[in-house]
Amino acid sequence: MVVKVYGPDFASAKRVLVCLIEKEVEFETVPIDIIKGQNKDPDFLNLQLFGVVPVIQDGDYTLFESRAIIRYYAEKYKSQGTDLLGKSIEERGAVEQWLEVEAQNYHPAIDNLVIEILLASKKGIPSDAKVIEESEKKLGKVLDIYEERLSKSKYLAGDFFSLADLSHLPFTKYLADIGKMYLIEERKHVKAWWDDISSRPSW
Repeated sequence: MVVKVYGPDFASAKRVLVCLIEKEVEFETVPIDIIKGQNKDPDFLNLQLFGVVPVIQDGDYTLFESRAIIRYYAEKYKSQGTDLLGKSIEERGAVEQWLEVEAQNYHPAIDNLVIEILLASKKGIPSDAKVIEESEKKLGKVLDIYEERLSKSKYLAGDFFSLADLSHLPFTKYLADIGKMYLIEERKHVKAWWDDISSRPSW
């Protein structure tokens, strides 16, 4: 049965799509227009009580939260497509560790920048300069840690592409859209890592 992915083809939903392509899992997308409020329609709320995308339906199984979904498919199809979890329990631990770093340290800073620069502009509302400045500083500090880590290994969890790297793709892309790509480009090892992962066919 073909997996159904509810959501747009960008942001957190794109994280799921890239994972499914890497794992060679057949899927179809069901577009949900958040701007039009389709995520608040009763039919969608039956799938996701919080009205948040993405959501997947895999036969009778429904799952939401993009990082939970990519973990699910990386495990379910571990022997198919790209191995995104590592070959040992230690490698798996490193993948989980850097996934948490992305979710708890990296993503919040980028998300704030996207909201205050990109979305505020689209909605015609003023940006909060203080939030932008603080978020940029926080992201810079996280990227300094990444630079150190990536000077020792090709990817975050080791010398193999994993969920930890994949999870960074959708929102790092927005740095170019908001004129902040220099945060990546001024760090030699981070730039090499980004050039590598963003050139994968799945992306």
